Amino acid sequence: MAASDQTLRLDPITVEVIGNALSTVVEEMGRALMRASYSANIKERGDCSAAVFAPDGTLLAQAQQIPLHLGSLLGIATETLKRTDLSTVRPDDVFIGNDAYTGGGTHLNDIVFFEPVFVDGTIVAWVANIAHHSDFVDRGHAHIFQEGLRIPPVRLYRAGVLQQDIMDLVLLNCQVPDERVSDFRAQMASNRLGVQRMQALFQRYGAGTIAAASNQLMDYSERMARAGIEAIPDGHYTFKHDFDTSLWPDILPLAVAITIKGDEATFDFDGCPPQTRSGMNMVFTVLQACVYFVVKTLIDPDTPANAGFHRPLTITAPEGTVVNATAPAAVYSRHDVAQRLIDMMFAALAPAIPDRVPAGSTGVTVQTVSGTHPRLGKFYVYNESMGGGMGARRLRDGLDGVHVNSTNSANIPVEALESEYPLSVDVYELVQDSGGAGKFRGGMAIRRRLSPIGHQATVNLGGPLNRVPAWGLEDGLPGGLARIELGAGVKPLSARNGMLEGGQTAAAVTSGGGGYGDPLARDRDLVRRDLREGRISAAAARDVYGLE
Repeated sequence: MAASDQTLRLDPITVEVIGNALSTVVEEMGRALMRASYSANIKERGDCSAAVFAPDGTLLAQAQQIPLHLGSLLGIATETLKRTDLSTVRPDDVFIGNDAYTGGGTHLNDIVFFEPVFVDGTIVAWVANIAHHSDFVDRGHAHIFQEGLRIPPVRLYRAGVLQQDIMDLVLLNCQVPDERVSDFRAQMASNRLGVQRMQALFQRYGAGTIAAASNQLMDYSERMARAGIEAIPDGHYTFKHDFDTSLWPDILPLAVAITIKGDEATFDFDGCPPQTRSGMNMVFTVLQACVYFVVKTLIDPDTPANAGFHRPLTITAPEGTVVNATAPAAVYSRHDVAQRLIDMMFAALAPAIPDRVPAGSTGVTVQTVSGTHPRLGKFYVYNESMGGGMGARRLRDGLDGVHVNSTNSANIPVEALESEYPLSVDVYELVQDSGGAGKFRGGMAIRRRLSPIGHQATVNLGGPLNRVPAWGLEDGLPGGLARIELGAGVKPLSARNGMLEGGQTAAAVTSGGGGYGDPLARDRDLVRRDLREGRISAAAARDVYGLE
């Protein structure tokens, strides 16, 4: 931005109006993407996000949808601007990318559309959206080459004209191409809406005013972040915890160290293990998204989501580790480690701000079924990451059956699932005794059992917290473990994969959240209510909560 834009001072009302307009643009882009999309993963679960960037790639606003998507959105802006001669960029050019190392992504299913906003022949902003495409199944995870098509930032549209050869290349590597092309059209519609809204905003206020307001908004976010950090007592806070996932046979020790000094915070992840030959590795932009989520959650969720918020934060992690992987490490299930690291950062700060920190929360159990639709004769992919129990808080129970921390997506309703896929959902319920006991109970896990109808299907089930549960705080007990339940006649899964014949069942049971406080201190009326509602068993009420 020009120096004159940086020194121009606007009245607070104008800044607030423009800030709200930027937030509205990205929220409207996200809603348009969900309404126009074809696949259940986007239109039902909302596994998508949108953002607006300054001409130099600085984040101006992000929709409040999937926090982890910030990693991909930051990456696509950086990589596109680094690799592209901007003098060649024209109105209605659209870049597409997904690669974790060259395309600004964090895993290959998240495909980003990135488009310039021109006013009077000059790029005044960029709009972007990201959507998770549930397409790449039956893939290995030893390295990224096995996980799907890697797309660096390339122009899918040039001056509004679709580059059919690029589209053909992408679709040839997709297993459900009809679904992909329809969702790509929805992403295009989202971006075009964003471009129109941003152009209208610039035409109303002018580039100088928008640039000045953006700078003041980022300064405001920085001040809010610094004030929130300064309210945390100075100190060096650490937390270590074992991590397990069905993707990897070994239990891995994770570590985080947080230093609060005045109005700045340093997050150091030295001590985390080397990257693995599995899909649970994270690239650095994912780690950044995790830290930003933690700080924003703890200091003030209403802090505007722009680059100013990031200024007081320093993040360090050795390259080649599971939290800062280098090519060609696989990254498909990077959310497994991300979820656990966020909980660990909360736990590290619990001694300093106990009233704001929850106990350990669920990881994400992924349930994927694929096969040939017996009526349509087409290949289908049902893919869903399932939440579970949120950790209890100092004065409140954890939420039941939800995505937490970095994911924040919804579920696919049974009615939508059964209408779109040749599958029957036999059980969809909360799991008794899965929430960690405490003065405040951890959130309950989910059980979803399904079966294919009239055909043989491939099933992939698994995730973290199969052996090491979500921890409790202040004498609260840990949550229940995740597990897989196979019906009669189903062979044990090999590396999370197996086959289901028509009518055979497989169920994913997610993990429960940890409890907070001594279970014997739980209000007796709350224990009786939990027992009456089937949240806890009679044995737990008697033996754990001491109900007579």
